[in-house]
Amino acid sequence: MMRAAIFTIDTGLYRAKEESAAAAALKRILGQAGFEVKAAGVLPQDREMLVTVMDRLADSGSVDLILTTGAAGYLKADCAPEALTASADRMIPGIPEALRAYNLRYGKSAMLESLAAGIRKKTVLLNLPESAKTAKEDLEYILPELVQVVENVSLE
Repeated sequence: MMRAAIFTIDTGLYRAKEESAAAAALKRILGQAGFEVKAAGVLPQDREMLVTVMDRLADSGSVDLILTTGAAGYLKADCAPEALTASADRMIPGIPEALRAYNLRYGKSAMLESLAAGIRKKTVLLNLPESAKTAKEDLEYILPELVQVVENVSLE
């Protein structure tokens, strides 16, 4: 069984100790695709903390996939893509390119998303948008290819 972690990056939700609608939707989709979600939660918009969490999970081999939602825009506090890039050993640029193109159906503001995808050791890392609806639809859109990447990376 493939193992995953899901983190919403939102300082307001973190301080309020609230749940993330996006993470709940992603957890359901991953469960249906054969993933066991080993960790889920809300983290503050803190680049160094996010890098530390992703590094530790990937380096321990405890998860095959780490998804983040939120903090993937163009504002200074939006740190998820930069954290993922710092954590990754290698990038997978085609996934965020495909997601931005797919999300343009909602409007031109999709071009402002700074999503990233990469691999650290044998763990696939992926940023998704903050909106629960968009994150859910994006994951459904790329799920077959994402499963393929996770399975192939685990064999390396």
